[in-house]
Amino acid sequence: MNKRADQAGDSSAARSRAARWRETDPEHAREAQKYAQPMPSRRFLMDLLADFASPLKATELARMLELDETEQGGLQTRLGAMVRDGQLVRDRRGGYGLAERMNLVRGRISAHPNGFGFLLPEDGSDDLFLAPRQMRSLMHGDRVLARVAGIDHRGRREGALVEILERQHRTLVGRFSVDGELAWMRPDDKRLPQDVMVHEPDRGEAAHGQMVVVELTSYPDKRQPAVGRIVEVLGDHMAPGMEIDVAIRAHELPVDWPAEVLAEADGLPDSVPKSARAEKGREDLTGVPLVTIDGADARDFDDAVFAEPTASGWRLLVAIADVSAYVVPGNALDREARKRGNSVYFPERVVPMLPEALSNGLCSLNPEVDRLCVACEMLIDRDGKVKRTRFLRGVMRSAARLTYDTVYDWLWQGKATGKEHAAPYWDSLQALADVYRALATQRRRRGAIDFETVETRIVFGQERKIERIVAVER
Repeated sequence: MNKRADQAGDSSAARSRAARWRETDPEHAREAQKYAQPMPSRRFLMDLLADFASPLKATELARMLELDETEQGGLQTRLGAMVRDGQLVRDRRGGYGLAERMNLVRGRISAHPNGFGFLLPEDGSDDLFLAPRQMRSLMHGDRVLARVAGIDHRGRREGALVEILERQHRTLVGRFSVDGELAWMRPDDKRLPQDVMVHEPDRGEAAHGQMVVVELTSYPDKRQPAVGRIVEVLGDHMAPGMEIDVAIRAHELPVDWPAEVLAEADGLPDSVPKSARAEKGREDLTGVPLVTIDGADARDFDDAVFAEPTASGWRLLVAIADVSAYVVPGNALDREARKRGNSVYFPERVVPMLPEALSNGLCSLNPEVDRLCVACEMLIDRDGKVKRTRFLRGVMRSAARLTYDTVYDWLWQGKATGKEHAAPYWDSLQALADVYRALATQRRRRGAIDFETVETRIVFGQERKIERIVAVER
């Protein structure tokens, strides 16, 4: 070991352990199998570095661990990955040390439109204020390492950037501008105040003032702005529906379906076969007048309800679409659904989690068509207490697609408009209202809190521009 490593090491036990790491690293066998060569685990390296007062170079670690040339390459790769993950820090001399030992904080950047920002630590400690000069090379959402540089005049911890671990943005959306030979894109997100330069060959067909999507080819630093190339022209700045297109691109919501997902969706049947009613393990609920009750602008119908009186209260049936009958764990539909996480709803548009064949077809409880479902049957007494439950898989056939306003007018306002069609499910609606009252009474007895929030609805005017936002009566 060279002189520097001797000075850095203040634990003979650590050097002894390093010399015998193949026996002392409990994860070594698993690492060796994974990488087809001996590899010290991350935990072993962190424990080893914790026993030294100063950072150690990769060559010093390799000498201590008695690694051959092939193994040294694996060590270098592992150290680099640990730096990217924020477990280690590499100093200007090439030495590696623990982030915690070097008074460093790991977290995400929250940028302010005025140029300054904050580091939100992953360990939950107080935020670090980052002055505009520290933010020149950073963008909102970046994951970084910073050191506590001191306390500013307002008593806040002030940080200094050490290393950028992960960039948040690959593409940005904003307004394209041309001024002579210079062209740039100003991001629509106000938390991204840096303009992105666009060179002549990378402008494509974009015209001054249009909204575009830019792929970043280089990120900003202390001296240079970010540079990018235009990959999509969305249209004119004030074009109808532009706000939604911008939001989808800004949040990088996936709108296109992979070919394998479309292939699986195309392979599904158009409807539920009649034979499903007799399928083993499924109950035939097609004779039960279940109904869906949603907002007037709902695009898919996920759940249906039915109730009827019993001697001691009510029988309540709540059914939801049986998505698991079509989305099998591990198939392309499942992988894409996991990636998307949920459907995203915009005014007059939705970005679905599943292709239309499922989201608006087989997994939407449309009226007068058979649908596979999962249901919960509950027996509720007159005090609103659930006495028994049963879960089942079934085949249902929604009797009607109802709206909140319609049901409210019928049951609470006494209006009769359209009521002439409700005969098949009218008794169920009245029973559902009674169940609601019993459950609400029981809820108040328990002392549950009702959050009376105000729901709003966007009203569009001409050319799909937002005209006003109005409160929706519950």
